Amino acid sequence: MRILAVSSGGGHWVELLRLLPAFEQHELQFVTVNATYRHEVEAHAFQVVRDATRWNPMGLVVVAAQLSRIVLKTRPDIVITTGAAPGLLALAIGKLAGAKTIWLDSIANVDELSGSGRLAKWCADLWLTQWEHLAKDGGPEYAGRVL
Repeated sequence: MRILAVSSGGGHWVELLRLLPAFEQHELQFVTVNATYRHEVEAHAFQVVRDATRWNPMGLVVVAAQLSRIVLKTRPDIVITTGAAPGLLALAIGKLAGAKTIWLDSIANVDELSGSGRLAKWCADLWLTQWEHLAKDGGPEYAGRVL
């Protein structure tokens, strides 16, 4: 299977890397916002996109275009993300391209889902939280933590 793993920087990236053992038998490509992370995943394909948030609508348009190009080129079977905005855009674009999609909300969001995490409900085939008390009927689901 071709898996596209997408995240923003910092803790989102760290959490995504914790999932690496689950992908060992698959073709894996990483997409993130920080080129300095490349050395952490040298054995895998790696792409960098612009970092943008909801406060930068034009930046989001650029990121969406970059991610569209990546998704159309790689044709992933699965798109997985730990957030934030670039990951949400990747899920939406991946879903439109026919990929299965997985959202894993960051463990930093202990009191409530992140803004992107709430929106992910609409494009995630598997919508996960890392806090059991945030799981509810209709999602998100709780299946453990990565940290």
